[in-house]
Amino acid sequence: MNKGDETEEVEIDLGDSSDPEEYENEEEPETLWKAPPALEEEENIHTSTLVEISDTKPLINSRDPRGINDTLKVTFEDVIAEPVSVRSGDRVWIWSNALFEVSRVWIYRIVTVLLAIPMSVISGLLFAVLSCFHIWMVSPCIHCVLIGTRWLQNLWSIVLGIIVQPLFTSAGKCCGGFSIHLAKE
Repeated sequence: MNKGDETEEVEIDLGDSSDPEEYENEEEPETLWKAPPALEEEENIHTSTLVEISDTKPLINSRDPRGINDTLKVTFEDVIAEPVSVRSGDRVWIWSNALFEVSRVWIYRIVTVLLAIPMSVISGLLFAVLSCFHIWMVSPCIHCVLIGTRWLQNLWSIVLGIIVQPLFTSAGKCCGGFSIHLAKE
């Protein structure tokens, strides 16, 4: 949502749909908590509508552009499902769905506040040390070894060109005359 857009208030009816006095003319009420996503929400269909109503705005639009964490796109229906033969009341189902989504979102936020910053600092420190070690120690040592052993590389290529290549070329020409025919009997 942009700052210029007006937000629409959504009222969630947590009433039991098995109560006959709630609605008239045999029409079932529309459950707003399972409403289909709007056109602009189709890109973020993996998040639930309870997550969409948030007090935080994303600073980065695509936080997982390569789909590294596709296995973590879990919804309430992926974890808890009631078969047709046994069912709890609609209020129990609605409240458990709401509590699942809210607890999943807020516990994730609390854990990330406690762990994300220290893990980012540790990861950045480790990456910086490994980068410095590779740039200033490993690469120069590898280049020094390659410069010092250039004569050995030249000698090896001469041995391969004079001895090994003619040997395998002649063996290939000798074996190239053979042909195998398979016939069904």
